[in-house]
Amino acid sequence: MTVIRPNSISGVSSITGQGGDISIFRADGTAADLIVNNVTTGVITATSFSGSGANLTNIPAGNLTGTVADARLTTVSSSKLSGALPALDGSALTGVGIGTDGSVNTSGIVTATSFVSNTPFSNRNRVINGGMLINQRSSSYTATGEEYLLDRFNHRTGSGFTFDTTTTQSTSAPDGFTKSLKITPDSTQTPSGSHNGMIGHLIEADNLLGFASGTSSAKSFALSFYAKSASQNNNHQYSVQLSKKNSGGTYYYQNRSFVVTSSWQRFTVVFPADTSNNITTGNGEGLRILWHLSAGPDDIASAVTSWTSSNGNHAVTGQSNFMDNTSNEFYLTGVQLEVGPVATPFEHRSVGDELHRCQRYYYQFEIFPNQVVNFLSAYGSTYGKVQYSFPVTMRANPTGGLSDIGGVQEYLNGTWNNRTLTIAGTRKDFVQIFNQRSDSGFGGQYVRASSGTPICTLNAEL
Repeated sequence: MTVIRPNSISGVSSITGQGGDISIFRADGTAADLIVNNVTTGVITATSFSGSGANLTNIPAGNLTGTVADARLTTVSSSKLSGALPALDGSALTGVGIGTDGSVNTSGIVTATSFVSNTPFSNRNRVINGGMLINQRSSSYTATGEEYLLDRFNHRTGSGFTFDTTTTQSTSAPDGFTKSLKITPDSTQTPSGSHNGMIGHLIEADNLLGFASGTSSAKSFALSFYAKSASQNNNHQYSVQLSKKNSGGTYYYQNRSFVVTSSWQRFTVVFPADTSNNITTGNGEGLRILWHLSAGPDDIASAVTSWTSSNGNHAVTGQSNFMDNTSNEFYLTGVQLEVGPVATPFEHRSVGDELHRCQRYYYQFEIFPNQVVNFLSAYGSTYGKVQYSFPVTMRANPTGGLSDIGGVQEYLNGTWNNRTLTIAGTRKDFVQIFNQRSDSGFGGQYVRASSGTPICTLNAEL
């Protein structure tokens, strides 16, 4: 055995142990520590390491055990995170977004210092009476031409097509609704050429300003509605068309198909923003929604998914003919049009609010309710007049009509005499109803309805 006890060794390029391993001991025979200032190549194997470890790199994750201090973790990529994450306090999250097309659904409470939204929290729905609650005109509508049905929804035809139908306000409705529009054919018809049979909803131009069409800030149109059918064939494919009118009177449209079954379904369509073509302003028509139920071959083609100029009616390839059987039925409710790009849940407004919105376009009232006696003030020397104010200002000066006025009587000199009422004039705020006096010297008149229910109708629809 050779024993060497130098204080230091220098100039040695290698040391070879007799048995392969080299043990280092202190002078007292105990195991000594080896201190190496720098290792440039090779492998060091040890049962443990001590020290700061500041210069250790590329250590396999499988070789790390114990607790790693949070302060030592920086810039951990999301791809390196797997498994379940612990619950995180919201205060630790910064810069979290949901993208431009997403939505957040939560059952809890959202608290924030401010909200910034591209869509309003209320008055989102540009459609009036989308829940089909208001029906001022009649309990049933039989129509072949263009005629309004339930408030703000109309029966429309194209190219003289005999769209012979009956429409009612139905109590069949999806969850959360109580009413729907129901339409059935009264005769079988086969459309040809440019024949069309549709349900339409027209929207006043100034109610569409939020879409900013024709500007760099233009917004999408999110349309949603509930529909179902009942027919011999069921599974009917129909089409929905959105047509907006620009300031020059030209319509730009897009369309989509949808398939109805015997069960209520919610359909949603997001029509992209249009930065090129504006929507006209004012109190006239700005946009129409058309549900095509029947269409002739000249007006059926592939769906148009970019804004295209056309004043016509356009259904999508595969369109069914609603008029092929008198057993067919189509139901519609929950109609909503809002600033996109997400179709939100239907906005339920109060019945009173919805009625007032409808009365801007149509108002109907009894002239002498319950056969009460009205006093008509003198108007000139030959007429008496009564003036009725409207509950809301109408869209435009309405056209007026009177019905069931055959039983109107005037009281004069102790007797009741039959008379005829006429509408003298209308304004956005009131209507004047005249009755010709039987005595030019009489200062006023008492008038009543002796039979029937005299009705005054005022129409300012688009």
